[in-house]
Amino acid sequence: MDVALVASLVSPIVEREANGPHRVIVDLARGLAARGHHTTVYAAAGSEVAGLRIREVRVPADVASARLVPGRPQRNVPSLIEGFRRLFVALERGRHDIVLQHAFDAAALETRLSVPTIHVLHLPPIIPAVVRAARASPAPLAGVSRTSSQQWRAMGVPITHVLPNGVPDPGARAVSIEAAALVAGRISPEKGTAVAIRSALAAGLEPWLVGDAYDPAYFDLQIRPLLGHVRYFGAVPRSELLRLMARASVTLMPVDWSEPFGLVAAEAQMAGCPVVAYRRGALPEVIEDGISGLLVAPDDRDALVRAAQTARGLDRSTVRRSALRRLAIGPMLDRYESAMISVADGSRRLPSLA
Repeated sequence: MDVALVASLVSPIVEREANGPHRVIVDLARGLAARGHHTTVYAAAGSEVAGLRIREVRVPADVASARLVPGRPQRNVPSLIEGFRRLFVALERGRHDIVLQHAFDAAALETRLSVPTIHVLHLPPIIPAVVRAARASPAPLAGVSRTSSQQWRAMGVPITHVLPNGVPDPGARAVSIEAAALVAGRISPEKGTAVAIRSALAAGLEPWLVGDAYDPAYFDLQIRPLLGHVRYFGAVPRSELLRLMARASVTLMPVDWSEPFGLVAAEAQMAGCPVVAYRRGALPEVIEDGISGLLVAPDDRDALVRAAQTARGLDRSTVRRSALRRLAIGPMLDRYESAMISVADGSRRLPSLA
């Protein structure tokens, strides 16, 4: 099939970033291409990832102000709407068989395409404008976990496909494990970055911080005062992130929202690093409690610190085997192929979970 994949236009897709949906798009485009599909990624100008066919869309710099921030209303940025208009005009000319639309902006969900389309919802239903656009969409809608899909359905959004993420296998690494706790992903309040750093210090572990300041005000107020106690790497290529995961004692995820999937947790486990997290959102689907990591009650920081210390004793080869069994990229590609075929054929069948 000829497959178009659409990314949000608020930032380009690059190697050094902490954008989970962008990483999913990259993995899908590469994986589907390896299975014989023709893939094209539509993304903001400046996007550059090795091995991908990217159709760039030029947008003004002010589109970055339209980033979705939980707890805040989405800004109505006319240039973002115009950017999506240009993107979809170009896409319609591309003669694709199917569109996998991953942008989580209302403007993208509101667009009506003549090409069969699946909108993949990478956020929980917390942005009113996005929820309204999803409710009104005539195209099939997909959630990225059972938990997230149930939440969207509870808001009156007809989720027809459940397409959990998967991650590539980086292979086993023979490395020395350091007394460090990895804190990775976008640096923002809902990810619990500051809590993770303080918990790592309380557990006697050096915090390794990887990511970009998605929320600059939060970074300046909550993170910058802690940087003297942190090894801060900034945004790194995925290959470097996986090396850090293989060396860290534990990955911490005290998320302060209903995590729709938890890509960092999946990647860490695939690298053999146990994950300690609050039992929120889809993380119980991603972490095999007591085997590939430990889950604690939300907002129980003392339990988080104890679990960070305990998780160091989990067998890392068992952590990796658990990830390979549950979170590999192959089953994700199977699910997407099944959904693509059913939607292209005009069916509304729900593909089974592997």
